[in-house]
Amino acid sequence: MTEAVPEPCKTVDAAITRVFVLLGKRWTGLIVAVLMERPVHFTDLRRAIPGISERMLSDRLAELGAAGLVLREVDEGPPLRVSYRLTEAGAALDPALRELSAWAEKHLPEAEHGRGQCGR
Repeated sequence: MTEAVPEPCKTVDAAITRVFVLLGKRWTGLIVAVLMERPVHFTDLRRAIPGISERMLSDRLAELGAAGLVLREVDEGPPLRVSYRLTEAGAALDPALRELSAWAEKHLPEAEHGRGQCGR
């Protein structure tokens, strides 16, 4: 009688790994979701995501920019203002984010998370 040899674990798909390396970081998905609506100034973006620090927001925006998902635009003013918007590649995440949102509504219990402070 021969012993059954367990099959090796299937490795994770390289493309999905790249997605979660970028979008799986804390705050990144929320930033993209806010920018999905329209271009947003840095201050308004920070207000829309409770708990994120200026430094973390700046770092995540730089990462998203390096990945080709977000563009930084400077309005010389006065006053000088910086806004961010999604590139075509960033905006192409919309269907996936909508699907994830619908899935969460159905399968994840609602938790008490802070709401954005837009309009305050």
